[in-house]
Amino acid sequence: MAIKKKFYVVWQGNNPGIYESWEDCQIQIKGFPQAKFKSFPNQDEAIKAFRGKFSDHISKSKPTIKASINSSKSQILKNTWSVDAACSGNPGKMEYRGVETDSGNEIFKQGPFENGTNNIGEFLAIVHALALLKKIGDNSKTIYTDSKTAISWVKNKKVKTLLKKDKTNEIIFDLIDRALKWLNSNSYNNKIIKWETKSWGEIPADFGRK
Repeated sequence: MAIKKKFYVVWQGNNPGIYESWEDCQIQIKGFPQAKFKSFPNQDEAIKAFRGKFSDHISKSKPTIKASINSSKSQILKNTWSVDAACSGNPGKMEYRGVETDSGNEIFKQGPFENGTNNIGEFLAIVHALALLKKIGDNSKTIYTDSKTAISWVKNKKVKTLLKKDKTNEIIFDLIDRALKWLNSNSYNNKIIKWETKSWGEIPADFGRK
């Protein structure tokens, strides 16, 4: 079944307007305080909505839900980093990155790499962040990730993937070997904490491809 196209209206964001993909919409709202946006099933409704007010398209129950989410978000630690990965298919093109949790400013980004998996990307992102923090002498900054699997791999210093190595993904396996070598050769005090997506929304490092 074909996926129905949606149109995204951004009333308040980096560049207010109408966008034809969630990825483009995400760019406009990332790091923007109190961004206002909503999806619509067709362009006509989106145009009409954009000419009106954001408040006209929010149900009465939404403010309560939003207040609850905002209250929960107060638990998020400040001055931290967040990491995430994206993979088009399983396996597929994989990339990963790290951002400042507070601002969403990108710190590093790697990929895309052919024939990878999301779990591998999440693992590599954590180790990349740890190695970078070690290099700059920051042994106290917390790292957020939304992957329990990646946290387990880092903790146990072992990657349990079913992905098969071939000519297309040799670089990924090389990165895995380098990451494991770093974990076995270095110590760190930085905490790695699970990002609570259900309570806080998508992790700031998310690629916006939902």
